[in-house]
Amino acid sequence: MTTDSLRPLVDAAWLKGQFGRPDLVVLDVRTPPAGGFIPGSVHSDYATAGWRATVDGVPGLLPEATDLKRLIGGLGIGNDDYVVLVAAGQNASDMGNATRVYWTFKSLGHDRVSVLDGGFAGWTADPGNPVADSAQSRPPKAFKAAPRTDLRATLPEVQAAIAAGTVPLIDARAPDQFAGQAKSPQARAPGTLPGAVNIENGAFYLGADKRFQSGGAVKALAEQAGAADAPITFCNTGHLASVSWFALSELAGLPGVRLYDGSMSEWAADPARPLKNGPDGNG
Repeated sequence: MTTDSLRPLVDAAWLKGQFGRPDLVVLDVRTPPAGGFIPGSVHSDYATAGWRATVDGVPGLLPEATDLKRLIGGLGIGNDDYVVLVAAGQNASDMGNATRVYWTFKSLGHDRVSVLDGGFAGWTADPGNPVADSAQSRPPKAFKAAPRTDLRATLPEVQAAIAAGTVPLIDARAPDQFAGQAKSPQARAPGTLPGAVNIENGAFYLGADKRFQSGGAVKALAEQAGAADAPITFCNTGHLASVSWFALSELAGLPGVRLYDGSMSEWAADPARPLKNGPDGNG
């Protein structure tokens, strides 16, 4: 499979046509898997396998490269392999399993990766597509990382962005959380980042249709929100925001999109940090 054939989003028909390629790894990251597997796929549980780490009490952060290399190599994935990621596909939230792992591969410098549009639900929507009873295992391989920092926003970078007031901040959560009317257990207090705008991640993935919006539609959403210029996406723990990051960066092709994986769980942990729509009205 050549580099020219790689694309961030592939559909079930395309994947079916790739079966038999020696460099293809179908990586199922559902939590938990149900209803069978795409034939030949390898399963790695997104919630428990180690794709995200808790550091200093902050959940959902990007693990150390050493840990990720061990995880990926242990799945039998090497640097020459082309990985297609499979989520459940029922809604934007569960598609975050695939988009967050995609972002992780990209952050490690591995570009040979795609997301299956519609996930397992998209695959099984065609009764002609085969389904296996179990996942497969592969012999371990050595996986080397070439980490890049331009896809991730750290806490100091978010603080600088808020102080500058010129970097678009996109809250991928539900409107009631953005408005401070509700909060996730992972966030100490309700509210959002000062200066943020809200584009719920469900605007990017259409659960009823089991597909992502087109790149043009995603770009239009960002432009309407005034957030098309190198935005930072966030949510509560960097899961939902990976759907936004994927849509904005990989589908719409916006330059400089970053994911703040610490998100509100990290930001709100310190009461001294301001919160827009927060309980004290700061921000």
